[in-house]
Amino acid sequence: MTSRTQTTFAPPVMEARRWLEGVSFPDNQPLINVSQAAPVDPPPAPLRAAMAEALELPETHLYGPVLGLPALRQELASQWSEHYQGTLTPDQVAITSGCNQAFAATIAALCTEGDEVILPTPWYFNHKMWLDMSGVVAVPLPTGADLIPDAAAARSLITPKTRAIALVTPNNPGGVEYPDETLADFFELARDTGIKLIVDETYRDFDSRPNPPHPLLADPNWDDTLIQLYSFSKAYRLTGHRVGAVIGHPNLLAEIEKFLDTVAICPSQLGQRAALWGLQNLGDWLAGEREEILDRRAAIHDHMPLIEAKGWRLMGCGAYFAYLQHPFADSSATLAPKLVQEIGVLALPGTMFMPATDPSGARQFRVAFANVDRAGIEALFTRLASLDWPLATPGPAA
Repeated sequence: MTSRTQTTFAPPVMEARRWLEGVSFPDNQPLINVSQAAPVDPPPAPLRAAMAEALELPETHLYGPVLGLPALRQELASQWSEHYQGTLTPDQVAITSGCNQAFAATIAALCTEGDEVILPTPWYFNHKMWLDMSGVVAVPLPTGADLIPDAAAARSLITPKTRAIALVTPNNPGGVEYPDETLADFFELARDTGIKLIVDETYRDFDSRPNPPHPLLADPNWDDTLIQLYSFSKAYRLTGHRVGAVIGHPNLLAEIEKFLDTVAICPSQLGQRAALWGLQNLGDWLAGEREEILDRRAAIHDHMPLIEAKGWRLMGCGAYFAYLQHPFADSSATLAPKLVQEIGVLALPGTMFMPATDPSGARQFRVAFANVDRAGIEALFTRLASLDWPLATPGPAA
């Protein structure tokens, strides 16, 4: 007998943390941890003060509406309507216990066992894990050297069992920001074929573009096709409070409500009140956070020459991530624990983001730089440049 959980792999970040066991790091070479994108700093002091005040409210400690606090749904609808220059109403917003739950609830509402969902590769591993545990087939859509998925290629993968295409932009793990034309092409493909387009925008607050990243919400009937996912964790450092969102048709949210009521009953009341306060009061602070992340992204580009001379290649960079192709003979799965042992760097191998049948992951690493400043990024690249492992036989770029 195989249980649902046995149909998928172990959590990659937890697996990577085990590589640290028994390894000591000298004072002159402390660990550089670029394995996880979650911010490690607490929320800003004004937000913590607002959360302390919220703890004194009796309703903070009670069950709330399954689909989230009405005030938070209203505020998110209002701000997203303005940002995307479209129309979004509160009944098209549901609040969830983090963005992973938003994805899980959406898949539960759309799919049954044996259905298919198209995922561009490299994919976000938690999306793949939930599809596995749901009995839903994850159909890989290779993206090639630029990590941008192609709608025409996706069309050839659609079958009568296809229920959705799931995109992540800015991308995890690749960091790339999908062009608005790419999103528009996938939207038209999904509408034309009668499937849903799921767009996970967890990292949208750190998009480098000054304009809306896509025009999809400007379509008056967007909710017949589009489902957007969001996380408050990265914007306001609320990772431990688990607050996310699903944006879609009210009929879809009615189905999602069944899932949420069964799994968690309601999202964290304290987390929701923190998210609402952040939306209403931390616009300038968040703009500063975005500028810092964009500077770290620039630092990645500034220091790439250190390792390009050694055969490395930057495949994608943006939001919290850089995605690198390495030049070595061994697989990244083998090399990742060696990075910890030899140069004190914890990074995830590309094999964690690829189907087992796709060999390109063996040549790739994800670097999550949200918690590494400019000096740390320079130290990271200096250490990578010092590696003298056997090189792969020259061949076409992955």
